Amino acid sequence: MVQIIKDMDELKTFLKAAGSKLVVVEFSAKWCGPCQKICPLVHAMSLQYRNVMFANVDVDDSQDLAQIYHVKAIPTFQMFKKAQKVTLFSRLKRAFCCNGSGFMSKPIFEFCGADAQKLEAKIRELM
Repeated sequence: MVQIIKDMDELKTFLKAAGSKLVVVEFSAKWCGPCQKICPLVHAMSLQYRNVMFANVDVDDSQDLAQIYHVKAIPTFQMFKKAQKVTLFSRLKRAFCCNGSGFMSKPIFEFCGADAQKLEAKIRELM
């Protein structure tokens, strides 16, 4: 099941309820053709991957969330664990301290477009 998120309070509550589960947040719009194309596929994935939580944010209804999460194109998928965006640094399990080392965390938690295969591959990678 895909949870509809309308504001920051709902998103924070959803992320907190997810605990350590992977959360996939889709930023989309009703008028967007690619969004309409991938919507049933995301719903199917939400039924298939029961240990992953799925949410949808309509960028027209929740412009503040789209701005806060720097959504520049739709559909955009962002991945979260423990209420934080998943990054390369978090996936390295903080094996070494980067304080002052110049290490920059590489964003791997986000992609744009209606590519269901890419979305599913990312879900499997991050579960």
